[in-house]
Amino acid sequence: MQYSLGIDAGGTFTDAVIIRDSDGAIVGSTKVLTTYPNPIGGIKKAIDELDPEYVRSVKLVSVSTTLSTNTILEDTGFPVGVILVGDYVIPEEGFPAKYYVRLNGGHTSNGEEAAPLDEEGVRKFAIEIKDQVSAFAVSSFFSNRNSEHELRVKHIIKELTGLPVVCGHELSQEVGAYDRSITAYLNAQLLPITHRFIKSIMQDISSRGIDANLLMLKCDGSVVSMEEALERPIESIFSGPAASLVGAAYLTKYDTCAMVDVGGTSTDVALIRNGIPELSDQGAVVGGWKTMVKAIRMETSATGGDSHIWTQDQRFYVGPRRVIPLCRAAVEYTGFLAKLGECKNPSRKLLCENVQPSKFFVRTGFLPMDLSRTEEEVYDAIQGMPVSYTELFLRLKKQPSVRALDSLIQKRLIQAIGFTPTDALHVLGDFQMWDAEASVLGAEKLARFMNMKKEELCNEIKRKVAWNMASDLVSYLVAGIPESVVEKMLSGENFTRFKIETPVVLLGGPVVAFKEEMEKLIDTDIVLPEYASVGNAVGALVGKGIKRVEILVKRDFSPITGENVTNEELKNTKELVRYFVFASGGRQMFSEYLEAVDFATTTAKQVVMDYMKSAGYSESEVDLEVTRKELSIRENEEPVETKVIVVGVGTSKIVVEKDVIPDYMRKKALSSRKAAEHSYSGK
Repeated sequence: MQYSLGIDAGGTFTDAVIIRDSDGAIVGSTKVLTTYPNPIGGIKKAIDELDPEYVRSVKLVSVSTTLSTNTILEDTGFPVGVILVGDYVIPEEGFPAKYYVRLNGGHTSNGEEAAPLDEEGVRKFAIEIKDQVSAFAVSSFFSNRNSEHELRVKHIIKELTGLPVVCGHELSQEVGAYDRSITAYLNAQLLPITHRFIKSIMQDISSRGIDANLLMLKCDGSVVSMEEALERPIESIFSGPAASLVGAAYLTKYDTCAMVDVGGTSTDVALIRNGIPELSDQGAVVGGWKTMVKAIRMETSATGGDSHIWTQDQRFYVGPRRVIPLCRAAVEYTGFLAKLGECKNPSRKLLCENVQPSKFFVRTGFLPMDLSRTEEEVYDAIQGMPVSYTELFLRLKKQPSVRALDSLIQKRLIQAIGFTPTDALHVLGDFQMWDAEASVLGAEKLARFMNMKKEELCNEIKRKVAWNMASDLVSYLVAGIPESVVEKMLSGENFTRFKIETPVVLLGGPVVAFKEEMEKLIDTDIVLPEYASVGNAVGALVGKGIKRVEILVKRDFSPITGENVTNEELKNTKELVRYFVFASGGRQMFSEYLEAVDFATTTAKQVVMDYMKSAGYSESEVDLEVTRKELSIRENEEPVETKVIVVGVGTSKIVVEKDVIPDYMRKKALSSRKAAEHSYSGK
């Protein structure tokens, strides 16, 4: 009997599931805390807690992770040298990389050389910074039409430094030179981190005697081989929400549904319509940077199980920051429960997000650098056990700087502990995982400042979280709707109630607690599938191999010149027609339209099949679909531009009772193709 192993390393939890290949049944699952900043420890523990008999028979392992996303958001990527070739306009605030240079070169929209490449400038820059960076990124103007200069720069740098080099055209053939440069830069930042992470997974799997094909989930819900993931780690950003969406479809067997996934840090909303995951029209935006990575369209808000609940002026607020729940801290830190009970409350006048009756601070273990005098003073006072604001006051013999506390949290030198929705659910008995006594103590302290009973406060928190979930869902389904209108829809005023005509699938550890409250706010079928708490790990596994390749064929009109052209030809013909084929391997030119299209189709098919074979699929396991998108100026005339689109979909290796997954993935591939047809040409 063969099995498949799915792993999702999220911000709070790492989940793992084992699925029996013969019938698609989930035979084992586990949930452990994610280890930070290196998630490999949590992954090892999650596998350790699974039945070893099943683990030994695993033939496929697929992983989704927040590692790439968190690295970009926290700006903890490795230093990169960036070479911009061509007529780039750098924003006033400068390029995000510390080391970058703009050099002459690049191509035109037809793939003609716009200017000679400044090879000497490439050599000088590479030699100057090679000891300060871990990788290089190069982006050349119109490299999607001719990659010659990017490839030349890559060759020079590899020869001089031996360091990895990322080319913009290798990541995207879409329009937008500057966005390609950002994507290449971010991808290069992630290479050393991803390499270490993937190698650690490979070593752990190998050490268990498992001979399995290793895959990683992308942010569009498809999977890539680990070798591909090593080259393109940027494509794993937001793979968590993608895993949730694919997992929701698998667990419910719905081909149309909305998905609401409540994690520790955030709530994510996404949609599958007629088996087609909705993809964003634009490239994924992460850390404020627009990339050229295609991802699912999603709505994300800073409401999660670990969101900080804090009070001020007899009102409570949810987030946006994340803290360690009190119930969990009581388990992790010996003596914390007693300290929480004995802690003196701060003055009402001082209450703010960082000054709360149930908030504590503890060091993370990160090495402090470039601290101000005030930050250093506060940091030195936080030692050993978690300390409260009033305890800091006693140690410093003066009021601690709230701004310094805030800065130390942002620099990840200290971590906050506080009351959370998870604590509220522990108080109400809706969710029990850690020490409920600590949650009760925290609720009593907060409720006293709110002039409420602890149960009343916790029920209000529960309703607020459900309201936020419903609000995110409505905002996603009716894009662009003002927040005030959403509030009216959910308030139930004027005998109205928002109705959703498709099932809403809830995923995440404690989501069952919010189901009833959400049903009061919206009129829909809310579904809580079995294994909802590990839906991300299921999605990481059942995402299938998909590869889409697009090649542009462009008609070019060039004036006839040359000594061999006769006067008669000049009289009868004003221009010479030729066809350019723009593929990632370089630009090709043909005199006949059909010849150009045939070359583009054959090339795209070969690229798709090579990719699918590297992901572990044989030729017989891959379905190929070829379509063409044509742009014509006049009827009965050969197109000015033709986009040849080849999509390969790997057939499912896991059998399910209803043949949903293969069909679902096939439709997804078609959706990806259709989405690609919206944007067409440009630099």
